[in-house]
Amino acid sequence: MKHTTSRLLFAYWDGVRGDRAAPERAQIEPGRIRHILADTFILGLEADGRATFRLAGTRMCALFGRDLKGALFSDLWPADRKAEPDQLIDLVANDTVAVVAGMLGEADLGPVVGLELLLLPLRYGGSTNRRALGALSPSTVPPWLGLAPVHGLTTRSVRVVGGNRTGSPSLPGEFGSGPSSKRRHLVVLEGGLR
Repeated sequence: MKHTTSRLLFAYWDGVRGDRAAPERAQIEPGRIRHILADTFILGLEADGRATFRLAGTRMCALFGRDLKGALFSDLWPADRKAEPDQLIDLVANDTVAVVAGMLGEADLGPVVGLELLLLPLRYGGSTNRRALGALSPSTVPPWLGLAPVHGLTTRSVRVVGGNRTGSPSLPGEFGSGPSSKRRHLVVLEGGLR
């Protein structure tokens, strides 16, 4: 993890979960992470695979030029890249692992902005595949933030970090790459500047 927000949120989540794969949603105290709330969000994960924003921080909403509450997580990607968020959610929801991804965001008023996405599983209602805690932070805050929305994300790299403590594998490096990858059905998503 390169971004301070990601490192702080992961450290908090990791401390709260203890020896479990994921902490309970009710154990997440916003006051304990108040200095990074602007970049954080909580997703509701539905049985049909959809992920919707239940909460989204103010800087995240400013980045996309709208309130994200109730919006689909996959709507942050262009229509031709909808498989990318689906694969990220699948890892977090079904494998109960933390995922960090390098992202690019495109906006009309400025150059492409580098972003770091962190997704963390949360237990809710006795299940580990119903909620996710996350953060999306720009590498540098662009001068056009709040003037022009990011209208499409591209996933550049994905890593599974700090595997759970209950025996599931942790995959260092980019998932789906290399001969020893345990998840051959997942691939590194190639992106590029247009």
